Amino acid sequence: MRIAIDARGYNWYAGTGIGTYIQNIIKYISILDHENEYLLYWHGGNYDKVVKENIRACITSRRGHRFFEEHFIPQNLVKNKIDVYHLPQNGIGFPEEKKTTIITTIHDLIPYIMPETAGKGYLKKFLTEMPKIIQKSDLIITVSNYSKKDIIRFFNVDESKVKVTYLAAEKYFKPLDKELCINYLKSKYNINFDFLLYLGGFSKRKNVKSIILAYSNLLKNLSKDIRLVILGQAKDEKDELEKMCFDLNLIDRVVFTGYVPYEDLPYFYNASTIFLYPSLYEGFGLPPLEAMSCKTPVITSNVTSIPEIVGDGALLIDPKDIYALQKAIEELLSNDKLREDIANKGYERSKLFTWEKTVKETLNIYGACHLTF
Repeated sequence: MRIAIDARGYNWYAGTGIGTYIQNIIKYISILDHENEYLLYWHGGNYDKVVKENIRACITSRRGHRFFEEHFIPQNLVKNKIDVYHLPQNGIGFPEEKKTTIITTIHDLIPYIMPETAGKGYLKKFLTEMPKIIQKSDLIITVSNYSKKDIIRFFNVDESKVKVTYLAAEKYFKPLDKELCINYLKSKYNINFDFLLYLGGFSKRKNVKSIILAYSNLLKNLSKDIRLVILGQAKDEKDELEKMCFDLNLIDRVVFTGYVPYEDLPYFYNASTIFLYPSLYEGFGLPPLEAMSCKTPVITSNVTSIPEIVGDGALLIDPKDIYALQKAIEELLSNDKLREDIANKGYERSKLFTWEKTVKETLNIYGACHLTF
């Protein structure tokens, strides 16, 4: 079977959930599949990481992306006799003229459900193109049963057309020596105190304001010095959140690190006392799973796909209830046994999710799609 993948997001979306998905799909295809032939439509210079005997890269230009999507790629699919074409980034780049069987990964429908959290340009593009993408895709992959239900609900598609393959934490998210991690953060980031941790972006739907308000409320009840560390580069609500900390007199208690290299994230997870993730909506939500994989106790939301992913491996709260978040943090800080129990359950739960499993299921979908259409 000859399979093409729109792999441009490998570099375009590096550091995001979609980028992580594309990178791991390609990585584990190269490890697990030596029989099918692959053609990757690529942007960037590091294709040497993925090219091998049965995997080729076709270089495209970002500046001329519309030409590639509407003309070059469709013709190239025919020229190379491609059996299945996989678009893994919410269908972005779906060609007007369909030349082969197409599988699309749709991670979530956030622009439909929380349009106020999407940028105007992306929102317009998503709302305009998604109905066509859903209709013209032969099969759709999504990343949770919750997202599958959303797709069926909004677009009235047959249930059999939507397949679920869960995401996973990468293997370097694992338990590490806590003292080693503490010393590493002290040396590189000047973090030499106990801390609660958040990472995952600053969109309104991530609900970081609730973390700051809950933390501010519980400070008076704290018997020891524990601070709040927030990771991420400056965009969306970050400036507003920093001003909020200033207004609440938290400027010495809340640390905004700015951008942190991906390889440093396991040190933060392992060194933290609790990981907080009160997101309002997730198609999957990788950060809680990454924290669980590091055996870090997690407090997260009881809505959307999150309970489906974390199971009994995290403490679940109503993300709109700041008092509930505050009480959950206080409960875990004051109860060592409960904190250890949540950490252990989360770690065991995280073992159910692997990229090998995700890619094996994806390969089965490729094969079934080729035989059916």
